Amino acid sequence: MIKKGFFLLCFLLINLGGQTINAASLRPNIGVVNFEDFKAYAERFYHTLGDSDLDYKAFETALKGYLKLQEEGQIEDNSLLTVIDMSISANRNRFFLIDVKNQKIIHKSIVAHGRNSGGEFAKDFSNKIGSFKSSIGFYRTAETYSGKHGLSLRLDGLEFSNNNARERAIVIHAADYVSAGFIKQNGRLGRSLGCPSLPKKDYNQIVHKIKNGSLLFIYYPEDNYLKNSSLANYSILKEAKLNGPLTSQ
Repeated sequence: MIKKGFFLLCFLLINLGGQTINAASLRPNIGVVNFEDFKAYAERFYHTLGDSDLDYKAFETALKGYLKLQEEGQIEDNSLLTVIDMSISANRNRFFLIDVKNQKIIHKSIVAHGRNSGGEFAKDFSNKIGSFKSSIGFYRTAETYSGKHGLSLRLDGLEFSNNNARERAIVIHAADYVSAGFIKQNGRLGRSLGCPSLPKKDYNQIVHKIKNGSLLFIYYPEDNYLKNSSLANYSILKEAKLNGPLTSQ
């Protein structure tokens, strides 16, 4: 009930130019959350974040999946949303940890992609075991463990594009090759065997913050994924049952 309440409040209590949308402006007992409401909410959210390093399309797509999974009760920790944008250079910051409640980016950094996905730019993705490629799509963070890279965080893929993540041992871990020094020496960031590897700086703090049920999205504008993902294509035009009227304070 709390999770659904948060979803409704985000969309039904949207302040647009000083005017608040509430249940009184919708049909009795049934509220239609339409695309225009979502578009305005997403744009306001993005501009509040105030960081052009995060691509709007990557953010908007992540937000759609976040809302659908939250509504379905599949996110244990809905206070955070992590977006990894694989469409840009690996030498740039492309890992963004977003505080959804306060609408701010609380951490950003470089992040590695799989060695067979590309060099400085990732271009090829796979869900196949042994491909050593990154997998795009939505993940739910799971438990931590101590492995060959030290503290590591398991990921559970939630889509056709990444549902072999656990079997492939696709996890978040720290690595020496994810650093400004490596880029300076080699001209590009190092690569993993498919894992979204992070820098060692602040690593433990980030992993402990996002573990155990928060949402992580790896974005790339791949036609097949964008066409077939029910999360990336979540239609905001839907009917949502309201538990009584909502009024602005």
